[in-house]
Amino acid sequence: MGRIFLSSPHMSDEGYEQQFIQEAFDTNWIAPLGENVNKFEEELAEMVKAGHATALSSGTAAIHLALKAVGVGEGDIVFCQSLTFSATANPIIYERAKPVFIDSEPGTWNMDPKLLEEAFEKYTPKAVLVVHLYGLSAKIDEIKAICEKHNVPLIEDAAESLGTIYKNQWTGTFGDYGIFSFNGNKIITTSGGGMLVSDNEEGIAKAKFWATQAREPERHYQHEDIGYNYRMSNVVAGIGRGQLKVLENRVQQKRHIFDTYKKGLADIEEISFIDEMDEERANFWLSTIIIDSNKITPNMIIDALEEENIESRPIWKPMHLQPVFSKYDSIGGEVSEALFEKGICLPSDSKMTDEDLERVIKIIKSFWS
Repeated sequence: MGRIFLSSPHMSDEGYEQQFIQEAFDTNWIAPLGENVNKFEEELAEMVKAGHATALSSGTAAIHLALKAVGVGEGDIVFCQSLTFSATANPIIYERAKPVFIDSEPGTWNMDPKLLEEAFEKYTPKAVLVVHLYGLSAKIDEIKAICEKHNVPLIEDAAESLGTIYKNQWTGTFGDYGIFSFNGNKIITTSGGGMLVSDNEEGIAKAKFWATQAREPERHYQHEDIGYNYRMSNVVAGIGRGQLKVLENRVQQKRHIFDTYKKGLADIEEISFIDEMDEERANFWLSTIIIDSNKITPNMIIDALEEENIESRPIWKPMHLQPVFSKYDSIGGEVSEALFEKGICLPSDSKMTDEDLERVIKIIKSFWS
């Protein structure tokens, strides 16, 4: 049988992506920038109801420029969610700032608002960097209110949550800046790429300036600031424009995958699921489970799935446990540590059939049969 992937690229059946790519070749705009880049920015901003957007080479680049846009620099403190991928925290170090890692709360697995308040009692940060993990919204309204009370900018890492809507608003648009990722494993992909969104027109303009090597508007090459080669290419943006057209279909398939797992494993008391909040439409980018058993471990299930050519993964290892970040402070940690120890990301590929899902469910249930 063919391999079942955790989450792999899924091009549209209609060939939208190829149409936009062909357009780039036909007009010879295969270099960075061009009509596809401009339209991709406009179309995504309109979709998520953000004022402005800039297409970049990665979600990591978008986080980096967001941090620069809010003024993070050497020695500054940034409150950062601990349970996440390292790409969230790495750009803090790029700017020689200092992360302080905030633990998760059990309901959403995302930044705990109570611990965020506790962190403010100890530190005065330059920014707060929250994540919407696995496509489920953080308690973003509470976190935003705390940031506003302390007059500190909020950056949303929505790399995993494009398509998630909380209280009629898209994740990535609550804070001062939001970032999306189009890496190969995300709900839609450009093969690699990201987007920075904000209602701050001046901030997005500055981010575009930095992303294009900070070249001043002179006939000659004039540079008065350090810049980066962070802009998305016109060919890649064409893939993104095509993928936007099928985003809603991908969200519905991911939700179907989650619902199927939840129903199929409902009779096993030692398995639990994270679920969406009231007034939330999650994209369920990855379906995740917690194994609360004295006999069965996540690694046992991961190994059994791999033997059947099925990809799965552990939950992210928290940043405060990573050796590279060991010298930085953290607030809490018990929740994210337990999630890491007991959690599994199940295969959630949007191309999976119901037969594929039943295969996975059968393997997992065999441990309790």
